[in-house]
Amino acid sequence: MGLEDIQRRFDRKLAKEGVHILRDANQWKVREDVFDEVTLLALYRFVQKKMITAVGGPISTGKEANVFYAEVGDRSLALKIYMMRTANFKAMMDYIDGDPRFSGIRRSRKEIIFVWTRKEYANLSRARDAGVPVPDPVAFDRNILIMEFLGEGGKAFPPLKYATGVDYAATYAEVVQCMKLLYAKAHLVHADLSEFNILYGDRPYLIDFGQAVTRDHPAMVRFLERDVHNVTRFFSQHCDVLEERTLLTEIMNENPLQAETIPE
Repeated sequence: MGLEDIQRRFDRKLAKEGVHILRDANQWKVREDVFDEVTLLALYRFVQKKMITAVGGPISTGKEANVFYAEVGDRSLALKIYMMRTANFKAMMDYIDGDPRFSGIRRSRKEIIFVWTRKEYANLSRARDAGVPVPDPVAFDRNILIMEFLGEGGKAFPPLKYATGVDYAATYAEVVQCMKLLYAKAHLVHADLSEFNILYGDRPYLIDFGQAVTRDHPAMVRFLERDVHNVTRFFSQHCDVLEERTLLTEIMNENPLQAETIPE
């Protein structure tokens, strides 16, 4: 059965389940490398569980993942779909290897992407429980992650890089506090933090946690140094900032042994 046949069958199932297609259906039924059979099956499982009642167009697109707008009742959601055909699963292993939560996985492309999706859900949960402003994770299945939609009126908050009206000094202080909470309470390092994966709305929100690693990851310090460098580089263009070494020391000395431990 070809992809078009699968999509037609899926459309009929959506209609039968009462799922509303928001905007133009062609906006979310896009390239074959996004909605392959594995992805459609995972999406249909969410539909059957009544976790999605409407689907809409893309919020963001990329080589690793695409994010689509969705709804359940009156709650706005974001569907993050990792690309089965184009995601760089070899690069993903740099962040999975050394993480005791995901040891012993099979190294097939499909298995790695499934683990990556589960990893982002777990990391978001830990960050949220530590008090870090992140999209609330709702559920995951195969290569799809359902999260809280961060935006207003159906429009997503912009990345900090493109935001306007930013109080940079206050935002810098809040981002630094987020990094400290991640390290001390969630026992995580974001590992790819920059102005592109901090959304700015009523406050800054950290996103894209698939690559985040635990403190016992062998490359943790290198990843944290990179986060510190990126944050310092960006905010130094707009406000006073700490020296990189000072910020790194403050984060790593945030009394981690006295902080509440986040369950694995």
